Amino acid sequence: MFELTLEETKKLLYSSRSQFVTLENTGRGSNVKYKPFVFTEQGVDMLSSVLRSETAIQANIAIMRAFVRVREYLLAASSVALELNELRARVDLLKQEQEENLEVMNDLSEDLRQDIDNLYLAIGELSSKIEGKNNEPRPRIGFK
Repeated sequence: MFELTLEETKKLLYSSRSQFVTLENTGRGSNVKYKPFVFTEQGVDMLSSVLRSETAIQANIAIMRAFVRVREYLLAASSVALELNELRARVDLLKQEQEENLEVMNDLSEDLRQDIDNLYLAIGELSSKIEGKNNEPRPRIGFK
């Protein structure tokens, strides 16, 4: 068993749904008179070996089960956090690849636009040459 620090007590009061009743408490945790004592898992185990009443035994069993659930939750949360960090890294990598692909596509589309402009110019030059030839008489086809 150990006593919480003032900062830990305030965090506990602000995050807890239960209400701690203290003297002259005008706001939640604003005027903490006594810092609470808390038990570790081993402390609860030792306490259960001393207390012999049925109620104490059942309470200690419930507390031990809560400790097991908290431990399981923390293990699951840490694995979820690792997976989340891995997914974030993958998303960042995909985002970077997408940006690189878009840059390449923009470069290609700019080159394609320039090629199409060159084609239009060439077609325009050819059409002006053809129009110039229309004024000249064409040679006759067939037997003379």
